[in-house]
This record gives sequence, C-alpha cells and structure tokens, in this order.
Amino acid sequence: MNLKELNYIVTIADEGSISRAAEKLYMAQSSLSQFLQLYEAELGAPLFMRTSRGVRPTASGSVFLNHARQILLQYHRAQSELWDIEELSGGRIELGISTFRGTYLLPPVLKRFRDRYPRIHVEITEKDSMYLEEMILEGFLDMALLALPSPRLHKQLDFLTRDEIYLVTVSEHPVMEFVHREEDGTRWVDLKDIARFECILGPPRTILGSMIRKAFEDLRLEPLAQNTNITAPFAAAMAREGIALSFTYHSCMVKAPGVEYLSVGRKGLFLDLSLAYPAGEYRSKATMALAKMFHEIYQEASIRP
Repeated sequence: MNLKELNYIVTIADEGSISRAAEKLYMAQSSLSQFLQLYEAELGAPLFMRTSRGVRPTASGSVFLNHARQILLQYHRAQSELWDIEELSGGRIELGISTFRGTYLLPPVLKRFRDRYPRIHVEITEKDSMYLEEMILEGFLDMALLALPSPRLHKQLDFLTRDEIYLVTVSEHPVMEFVHREEDGTRWVDLKDIARFECILGPPRTILGSMIRKAFEDLRLEPLAQNTNITAPFAAAMAREGIALSFTYHSCMVKAPGVEYLSVGRKGLFLDLSLAYPAGEYRSKATMALAKMFHEIYQEASIRP
C-alpha cells in the first residue's frame, strides 16, 4: 500500500465512476480497473459495488475510505508543516466552497493568491455548505467558506461578511405590483405576496433552500413551489428568464437588463459567511495566507449589504 494507491481509491469514490476517475488521474480506464481488481483481491474484500451508473462504496469500502482520507490528509498536513519552513515557497490547501458561491466569489481570490504564492496549490472541493460542514468536522478540509448558521462549528469560525438573500424576478412579473420602496432606496416584497406566485425553492438540504422554507413556514405560508431539486444557479437563471420566482444571494447576483433583485420582507433575510477550520487542528501558513486573501478581497468589494 502506498499514497498513490490510496489516492486512486479516493478518486474513484469521489467521482463515482472508474472512467471519470481514470480521466482525472490521467490514466487508462483499463489500467485503473485492473488496479482496483488486484487491490480488492489483496485486501480480501470488495471496496466498491458496480452499478449501471458507476460505482459506490460497499460497507467495507466506506470504512477503508475513511482511513484512506485520514492518511492522505495527515500526509498533506505533514507536507504543509515542512513547506512552512520554506516560508510559503510551496504547499497545498484543501479548500471547500459551494459551487454557487465558488462560481462568483472564488476566481478573484485564487487569481490574487496564485500571483502572490505561485507554488502553493489550492485543491478545491465543491459541495453544498451542509456537506462541507461535515467534511470540516471530520477533518477532511483545511478550510471551507460556509453559509451559516452552524451551531456545531461556532468555535471554529472566522467571520467574513454578512450576505442577503434576494428574490429574483423580471420587471414584467406581476409580483412587482407588490414591491415596497423605502426612502433609502431599498425595495422589498412581503413573503405573503411572494407566495401568490410560482417559486423555485431549491433542494431542502441546502442552506438557501432550508432558509427560504423556514421563512415561509414561520408565517404559515405555503408557496406554489415547483422544481424543488434543481441547483441554485439553475433556479436563478430560470427566474432571470421570467419562468418563475427564485432566490439568490447578494454575493451571487448576475445583473442583466430587465432582471430585478428584491429584499425579502422589510427587514430582509440575512446569513453570515465565515471561513471554517477543523477543531484543534494545525493551520498551515498557506491556509492562513489564503484566509487573509479572502478578507482582503471581501473588504475591497464592499460586499456587506
């Protein structure tokens, strides 16, 4: 057993497909399949169950993968500690961020970070905030940008900014008849008026989806919800075409002619964005340098509502 072999197994699990894993590892699918067969034979237990859609870990495979991830993570941390001695002349950071936020917020941070620290590699994991929270708790990431609240991580958080949830619609949508305008220029619409029209709420096991559902539930409202399992970027794109109402974050707005972004309720609907770290774990200089870069970019962008 060596680290390269463990990386092969973890990549197969992450991709859920031998062919996709082989492509990511830059090797032939047949070679990876043969490796997996020999490796399972050596272990004396199947690690993956073959299905029509790919592979998924067996019960034994899940146990093995947990140890494999920990071994690889400890190795990367050992590397980070050694590279720290070289004063940020190299290193690796395991960063978690949601696909939605990553699309809009991460590129400028990574661009500046790479310019300043060209030999530090940032490995990105794209998942929703709830999944990333689990990965932080299990120690699989060095850092993650999370949408909160998260009571389980309150001692491991570095507050970044406050973000607002907006209703996305188009100028000709009838919901615009219910818009309220404040003297400071704020425009908002009441949830009871939003509930009159078809809404795309997104998956309930995401921060955005769960917060919107709770806001409706707190007022004992039942919106006309459809397409409840599509991603937040897809939902926002549909709303920008006038298909239905949806919700997005201030930090993920896509400005376009005829597209309107409205606060939800007079007081608005907000959540915190924070950088999260594993509890009691070593934080490399590279990780803290990236955290500092996030703060720099957010302050310059004046992202606070």
